[in-house]
Amino acid sequence: MRKTSLLYSIDDTPPISETIILGFQHYLTMFGSTVAIPLLLAPAFGITDPVQKGWLIATMFFVSGITTLLQSTFGNRLPIVQGGTFSFLAPTFAICGMATLANAGWEVRMQHVQGAIIAGSIVEIFVGASGMVGRMLKYIGPITIAPTIALIGLSLFKFGAPEAGRHWPIGGLTIFLIILFSQYLRTKHRTFELYPILLAIVAAWGVSALFTMLGVFPEGHPSHTSLANLKNASWFRVPYPFQWGFPQFGAAAIVGMLAGYIASMVESIGDYYACARLSGAPVPDKKTINRGITFEGIGCFIAGIFGTGNGTTSYSENIGAIGLTRVGSRRVVQAGAVIMILLGTVSKFGALFTTIPQPIVGGMYCAMFGMIAAVGLSNLQFVDLNSARNLFILGFSFFMGLSLPEYFIQKPIIFEPAWLASIINTLGSTGMAVGAFTALILDNTIAGSDEERGLKAWGNTKTN
Repeated sequence: MRKTSLLYSIDDTPPISETIILGFQHYLTMFGSTVAIPLLLAPAFGITDPVQKGWLIATMFFVSGITTLLQSTFGNRLPIVQGGTFSFLAPTFAICGMATLANAGWEVRMQHVQGAIIAGSIVEIFVGASGMVGRMLKYIGPITIAPTIALIGLSLFKFGAPEAGRHWPIGGLTIFLIILFSQYLRTKHRTFELYPILLAIVAAWGVSALFTMLGVFPEGHPSHTSLANLKNASWFRVPYPFQWGFPQFGAAAIVGMLAGYIASMVESIGDYYACARLSGAPVPDKKTINRGITFEGIGCFIAGIFGTGNGTTSYSENIGAIGLTRVGSRRVVQAGAVIMILLGTVSKFGALFTTIPQPIVGGMYCAMFGMIAAVGLSNLQFVDLNSARNLFILGFSFFMGLSLPEYFIQKPIIFEPAWLASIINTLGSTGMAVGAFTALILDNTIAGSDEERGLKAWGNTKTN
């Protein structure tokens, strides 16, 4: 068995009170990204009514709860949260910007996006259920997984310090408190071991609210905490299938969306390995990967039916939370999923958490994504780091995973057919996909022994 310092490992069941609070902490951890995606999508769809934005946010949480419960119970059975994915943003923006939808209402744009997501989900379900992903695993070792996972964290640097730096006193306070609670005080009291992120968010949020009340943070200030959205929100609304109308299926939209699915699947496989390492689970085998991707496809199908404007994928933020709290219990994530479903129907509660200032969310990301990067690097313990071959592959993969996306962002490729250009641009601008494919190709084509590549030690962990 692998030695760990976990308080609760994957199959442990904490006391009910701790399970609920820890589950709620997972809800808070994924809150920033889950709210950010609808807020980024709203202008593209043409949604201007705050109430309708609230409906979209609530639908995201509701679907995230359902898909997390399905994944952790029947899918890969890892304590991994499912939620919206940034990989789908570029294809969605492209669909909303199509000339045929220029004068359409936001519901019509949503219906075309829903159709593309539903069609893409069928492809993802097939890729997982047919075992296609599992058969690829024999070519994937720690040299491929390390940059893939690390780049998930590193490539999201724009959501860390730049967001916290909107107002460093509050953003910096959040970072300081997370470090203080999760590292320096974790041995002092059990509360700091279990709830460092929750305590840090609530404390920084309380400071922001206090200074808002005192007039130090006026309206428009990055750390202003406004309760106006809370007052205007209704109490309850249950999301339902086809609430924006029946999906529309267009070939160009579907093919473009497939690029987002490819990037999402690559990222998710890396997330499975990271989650397994942090939660004390065995290294995922091909059956686990196949089930995980299958249920992510089912999750995307559900998201398309309900109309989140997005799909679902594994959440890196919550894997980072497992690392900081050292709680890898599956029951905790399932409790968090139930909380997501219930609170997705309470509009007031969702509106309350939209009052969390962005610097706090940015501060949380600095700790979360840093942890993900470190987990990726930890896979290198299996690899011979004195090998010039390995050092070249790792260095080149990391550099290209950071550098090539910048090139594609500045100079996207334009050629016919446009759908192929869209796929290349989406993959090229996704750091973890570039790093994964670069490492995968080089590690399997440059000569090296199984011991040198870490495959022997990697294989031994699967049987422990």
